[in-house]
Amino acid sequence: QVEFMESGGGLVEPGGSLRLSCVVSRSIVSIGVMGWYRQVPGSQREWVASISTGHLTDLAESVKGRFIITRDNSKNTVYLQMKNLKPEDTGAYFCNGIERSTTNPLFDSWGQGTQVTVSS
Repeated sequence: QVEFMESGGGLVEPGGSLRLSCVVSRSIVSIGVMGWYRQVPGSQREWVASISTGHLTDLAESVKGRFIITRDNSKNTVYLQMKNLKPEDTGAYFCNGIERSTTNPLFDSWGQGTQVTVSS
């Protein structure tokens, strides 16, 4: 069993920045690839970013150049630095492990997520 505890969301104006954190209840080195997803009510959860144990990253096209994913293996924590936020970035953000060579979540369990709202 694994638990994810996301935090750092909030209300921000377009062009603003936020840094999300996800603390994981077990070793993220043992999990492997970690990632972030977001969900808007009425829509499916979509993949946003991934990071390997070796810190190789992959980002959805819609966030490239604006979001950075990092991880601290010693703290079992994954981060998502978001800059130049747009209204379409609004949603609940979740972290999870990611199946190797895919963008599919590794675990069926999800945390509470953290809400990001971009609005003027």
